[in-house]
Amino acid sequence: MTIKLQIYKCNICGNIIQILQEGDGNLVCCGKEMELMGIQYDTDELGEKHTPKTEFKDNKKYVNVIGHPMTKEHYIQFIESYTKEKDELHLKFFKPDEVPEMEVKLEGAINTIEYCNIHNLWGDNVMLENENGNYSI
Repeated sequence: MTIKLQIYKCNICGNIIQILQEGDGNLVCCGKEMELMGIQYDTDELGEKHTPKTEFKDNKKYVNVIGHPMTKEHYIQFIESYTKEKDELHLKFFKPDEVPEMEVKLEGAINTIEYCNIHNLWGDNVMLENENGNYSI
């Protein structure tokens, strides 16, 4: 069974998909079952360079990944923020040499993940409600 907003990857061709509608069955690509990607929440040195940070600037929410390389060989491919109810999301793709930052125009609590082309998915492990509080998910 798939769950809304899960991300799967084909370990043969590298296709990445995200679930928009939950359903039964297995996801297959290149004749093999796709791998459900887990979100990493480590706080070690590797985690520091991959954990997306949400902050407020001029009453606007911004998400960025500070200190991560943005080279052709190693970069953040996308950042995604979504509401607690998973009924609205904001997704932005990046190219090497771009700054991995986006303005998030979602109201209320949000969760954020990012995808590194080498180190896979990383999350912030908080639901940011407003500039005065972080709420654990």
